[in-house]
Amino acid sequence: MDAEQLKDLYRRWLTEVWGNGNYQVVDEVFAADIQDHNSLPGQPAGRAGQVWAARMVRDAFPDLAFTADVVVSDGEYVTGRWTMTGTNTGTMSLFGIPPTGREVTMTGQEIFRAAGGVFVEVWHQEDVGGMLTSLGLEPPPVMMRLAARRSARRYRRELRRPAPAAAGRN
Repeated sequence: MDAEQLKDLYRRWLTEVWGNGNYQVVDEVFAADIQDHNSLPGQPAGRAGQVWAARMVRDAFPDLAFTADVVVSDGEYVTGRWTMTGTNTGTMSLFGIPPTGREVTMTGQEIFRAAGGVFVEVWHQEDVGGMLTSLGLEPPPVMMRLAARRSARRYRRELRRPAPAAAGRN
């Protein structure tokens, strides 16, 4: 594929799969065994995982819309930065959070590698923290301090534990 075709493939994925919920397009734009280097907990492998992730977000934000802010390609890789807007009227199943009814704007970006006219690998990063904050779901500072102290105590305990004996040593 040339760079422009790959950018069009990216925009198609963003608009049709994520924006419109047209999950059949996944079979056309992804290899069956697409490797997602940043999969979510519980996400199935391959194409099924791409549909699973899109459905989960679309269920939480049924009116979501995506805008491709920047799309760049060299013909093998395509990277894009997007902005999503939507209203949280559905359950966020990944977090077990009921609908808040609030509007949200979230950004994210991906890098896809293509081969044979389809995406075969993806790396992505979404601003989940910013989304949760805009939904009013950020933990209070006191809870963050308590969690940090607990984590530090666990870390110090781990440092004090003796190292396991090497196997086969006499």
